[in-house]
Amino acid sequence: MQDTIAKSSLEQLRPVLELLADGNLHSGESLGAALGVSRAAVWKQLKKFEHYGLALESVKGRGYRLPGGLELLSSDKIYEGLGDNSNALLRELILFDEVGSTNTQLLTRMEQGSGHAIAMLAERQSAGRGRRGRGWISPYGVGVSLSVGWEFSGGVQSLEGLSLAVGVALARALERFSVPDIRLKWPNDIWCRGRKLAGVLLELKGDLTDRCAVVIGIGLNSGLRIETATEIDQPWADLQQICPGIPRNHLVAAILDELLPLLHEYPQRGFSAYRDAWTKLDQFAGQPVTLQAGSQVWAGIAAGVDDKGALILDMDGELKHFHGGEISLRGQV
Repeated sequence: MQDTIAKSSLEQLRPVLELLADGNLHSGESLGAALGVSRAAVWKQLKKFEHYGLALESVKGRGYRLPGGLELLSSDKIYEGLGDNSNALLRELILFDEVGSTNTQLLTRMEQGSGHAIAMLAERQSAGRGRRGRGWISPYGVGVSLSVGWEFSGGVQSLEGLSLAVGVALARALERFSVPDIRLKWPNDIWCRGRKLAGVLLELKGDLTDRCAVVIGIGLNSGLRIETATEIDQPWADLQQICPGIPRNHLVAAILDELLPLLHEYPQRGFSAYRDAWTKLDQFAGQPVTLQAGSQVWAGIAAGVDDKGALILDMDGELKHFHGGEISLRGQV
């Protein structure tokens, strides 16, 4: 296993960010002395914080601070949280300060045959995306923006229900921190208290009938500033508001610790091994829902999922099965 911190335009800000990450006040003079630069050079760097959505606070005569502090990603802390099995499965951990999309970066590696068992994380994504082409808001130093690459044999058919199983892995990771009211929304959302907390995006490359590569993208809201979150176009939940104080690196480690063994075993176990766990957390079980794909709309009662992860819809006593893709599910008001 290896770890890599990828270079970016934010690299020059990393030293001053590390000094301010404790949330305490630091004078411009002390920052300059610690960094070996002038106060003017420090101020020049601090002015860039706003561009990255960092809430820098200035206290006249006393200095600067990041209210509440900032937990930066740490490969050492993430590795410490992994069990022996997951540690052995993870080939490389790559941390970006800033990147367009971790999924896009990893898809490129998969196309080159070098992305298997790699996990990528970013402090900030400038072009993060969710399902059905939606953007995913991921400002600097908050939340989780994670992609994991994995190669499978047996074609896409062996991966049926994988996005739902990943949802179960995320729920189990959150259970480690006693996060309450976690539910799963078909096919790939994690909800908490009736709002979206996290999303999963699977992207495939290669031969869909034989050997194929999958990138599992996970975005989780934690520590979002209200000003930033105004861009989100649906009801959302934030982990730090629900369970304050969960360490970000510990959370990432827990997610990987649940996800890596799942990916390793999935071709043999399939979704049927996770169906009961998913069903227990089904957000819309027994409720009236609407499905929409393009101009087509179906209405009925959500009746769980089958062994392949297809949604079962009870339409006046007739059970119909719907697979994921571009189908949208909504509860009826």
